[in-house]
Formats: sequence, structure tokens, C-alpha cells
Amino acid sequence: MSGTAELLVDAPTLAAELAREDPPTLLDVRWRLAGPPGRDDYLAGHLPGAVFVDLDTALSGPPGPGGRHPLPDPGRLQDALRAAGVREGHPVVVYDGGDGLAAARAWWTLRWAGHRPVRVLVGGFPAWAADGHPVRPGDGTRPGPAPGDVTVRPGALPVLDAAAAAGLAEAGGALLDVRAPERYRGETEPIDPVAGHVPGAVNLPIRELLAGPGRPLPVADLRSRFAAAGIGPQVPVGAYCGSGVTAAQAVLALHLVGRTDVAMYVGSWSDWIADPDRPVATGPGGSSGS
Repeated sequence: MSGTAELLVDAPTLAAELAREDPPTLLDVRWRLAGPPGRDDYLAGHLPGAVFVDLDTALSGPPGPGGRHPLPDPGRLQDALRAAGVREGHPVVVYDGGDGLAAARAWWTLRWAGHRPVRVLVGGFPAWAADGHPVRPGDGTRPGPAPGDVTVRPGALPVLDAAAAAGLAEAGGALLDVRAPERYRGETEPIDPVAGHVPGAVNLPIRELLAGPGRPLPVADLRSRFAAAGIGPQVPVGAYCGSGVTAAQAVLALHLVGRTDVAMYVGSWSDWIADPDRPVATGPGGSSGS
């Protein structure tokens, strides 16, 4: 079972680790769905020694038929991680602007790439700054980190494509749609051109798994929420959202309760609707729509 300390780190603990001779590698992955670019936040102030890594261009592939945030090309990801100083087997801590979304996607991407020692800073940059820990501005003139030597080995975490996601729901597994209920029901869709959900998917909004922005519920509470959603110990589980960012936060929560076998539908809804022949369900019970 994955322990909380293996997956999450709080600001005081991280501050103590950064004072050591060989501290963890820090990746600043601040990101907003509608912009502006997170690099502007990084330049304004970041954790000492942190390197900015862009979710859209490094941790994801180009948007297209595979969704808005598909899997990254392994070679490009390896180049980006090495440029950020990620070393083989060396601990990494990722943080974002506080909602935990980009940090969870970064955590998931590194784990999928075969790099296991990676944790998420709970509460992200705001939690660090609120505790009074040092912040450094970045003007782009300082030397970068020494190049890392990490090797990307894709496939270390399971993924679903559209066919596998549909098959999971049909076979009695739990396919979790972690978007807001109104998006799941097809009442509104602020981002993608088609509203609704994958037939057979169960709605478990990500907000129900959080104690606050970027802060997962205690493990006991997470177990209760997952059990209420029909996720028993032997039930196969997959998760999706709009484009594979929010779903990573649900995968992280499942890892916290020991479900390291959970698969993510990386293309998520933005991939599902790329094929007009795929069925779309609407309503609270997932009734088929046109």
C-alpha cells in the first residue's frame, strides 16, 4: 500500500529536506486552463531551486484527436525532465498554484514514465508562502540546474483508451467521471463541444475527495467516499475528466488508499467525443443521449 508520506509532503517537511546536502529536485508546474502561462507566476516568485516545467508542452502531447492533454512523447518528456535536473532514482517534489491539479498531473506523468520517488506539495506554492518559507524571484538570467540523467520508461502506470474505458464500464468495473455533476449530466459544457458522459460511468466529483484546495481528505474519509461510489477492493477502477488533468488528482487519491492499480483515461472526455460515433449519455443515471 502506498503511504501518504510517499505521495504527499507538507511545507515544513519540505523546508527541512531542502536544507539537506542533497535536497529533492523541485518542479514548479503552475498552470491555468485558460491562461495566462504559469511561467509568469514562476518568474514572480518560486521555491528556491525550483525549475518551471510546462504542463501543456512538456507533460502533455499536442492537443488533437487524442484529447486536449494527451500523453507526452517519451523522448520530449525525457528531454524536458533532464533539462529540469531530474536524476534517475532521485526524489522529486512537484507543486502548483494551490488547487493540486497540475501537480497531480505532473506526479502522474512522472510515475507513468517510471520515476517513482515523486511527491506533491500539499497546498502548493500558497501553502509554502503562507508558512513564511523563502521565495525567490526568477528573471531568467541565473544558470539552470545541472542536467539530469532520468530515463523515461513509459507505461509504469496503467492507462485506458476509449475502447478500454467503455469496456471497463460494461464489464462491471467502476469508471469514474470526476467532473462537476452538471457537466456529467450534460446540462452544461463550458469547454468541450459536446455535453454528457461515457455510458456506464459513475460521477464522483473531485471536490468530494478534497478537504480544501489541493488537500486530499484523510485516508479514512477517502475510503468511505470510494466505497459509497461502489469501489470495492476487487472492483477494477478507471478515472477520467475533461482532458486528463483533474482525473490525475483522483488517481492520486486512489493511490492514497492503496489502489495503485487504478487506470487513467488520459484523453478523457475530450478524446471520447472526437469520434462522433461514440455514444453519449446524459442525465444522473447515464441514460443514452443522441
